[in-house]
Amino acid sequence: MHFILQAFLATLFTYLMTTLGSMIVLFFKKINNKLLSFIFGFSSGIMIASSFFSLLLSSLEEINIENKKQVLLVILFFFIGSIFILILDKIFDKKDSNINIMTLSITLHNIPEGMAIGVAFGLCYLNNIPYTSAWILALGIGIQNLPEGSAVSLPLYSQGYSKGKSFFLGQLSGLVEVIFGLLGALFVLFFNTSLPYVLSFAAGTMIYVVCSELIPETFKENKNLIGILGILLGFTLMMSLDLLL
Repeated sequence: MHFILQAFLATLFTYLMTTLGSMIVLFFKKINNKLLSFIFGFSSGIMIASSFFSLLLSSLEEINIENKKQVLLVILFFFIGSIFILILDKIFDKKDSNINIMTLSITLHNIPEGMAIGVAFGLCYLNNIPYTSAWILALGIGIQNLPEGSAVSLPLYSQGYSKGKSFFLGQLSGLVEVIFGLLGALFVLFFNTSLPYVLSFAAGTMIYVVCSELIPETFKENKNLIGILGILLGFTLMMSLDLLL
């Protein structure tokens, strides 16, 4: 199966997970906090490991490590990726009382996740390696999209929106992952000489999202063992798949 089609299917899966999460508003008013801690922790572990093993390490393997200029560019693009999301955070602060700003902020945070999936599939294609790690990355992002979808739909419902409209806006927030997943895959295909820097940029965006969004959500209530266990299991799973397959 062509890698662009696989990237599309993978991001379609993450979008459907957002949709599934948004559907929670149709049946429940809240989700168990311990379950949320584990889900966010597990997704954090997968995304941290993937950022290092699938993206950043692969970025360094694509360059001449003796070439200090190329190494510095990889480091620079990692930093730029983080700053890019930081700027979006400052522009669209989720703590804003305006519920539309919160929805837009979550939608924007899905951009680097979709892009990272597309780039991961492109990397596997160019290096002629199995797509397993790219699919596991999509799985991790999809899992964390489950509570993220509800994080949009439930507050909308509490603000007076109908259940149907809350669900619609919630699932819509995940659609950008499909678009940017395809763009990421196409970019790698047509601009493969810039692949090391695209990988590094994607790693930077993901690390920022994990540190600013997922880990705080993991320990939102308290520093519980369930959240820590989720992080360890997610990281170990992704590391094992990247190193053993």
